[in-house]
Amino acid sequence: MLDPTSRYASLETATLTLPDGRVAAYKRRRFIPAGNALKVLAEVTVTEGDRLDLLTHRTLGDPEHFWRVCDANDTLNPFDLMRETGSVVRIAMPEF
Repeated sequence: MLDPTSRYASLETATLTLPDGRVAAYKRRRFIPAGNALKVLAEVTVTEGDRLDLLTHRTLGDPEHFWRVCDANDTLNPFDLMRETGSVVRIAMPEF
């Protein structure tokens, strides 16, 4: 159901039986790791026109892995990472 590279792929699937007898499946909660606990692949300085999907494609080979960069920088909002030219963005090593 989920792409194997999704941030939710490795989470346990749980079920809940509803009052009417139907069974609802859901993924357990994902806890965001502390960014400073992740191994750093690279640190990249944001330049004019940078976009997180392009940065992620260039460094991790997949533009949809932006969430790994968010985790490494302790942010939930990916747009916060690319706002300031000259800021440094940490790229975490992928952990599978």
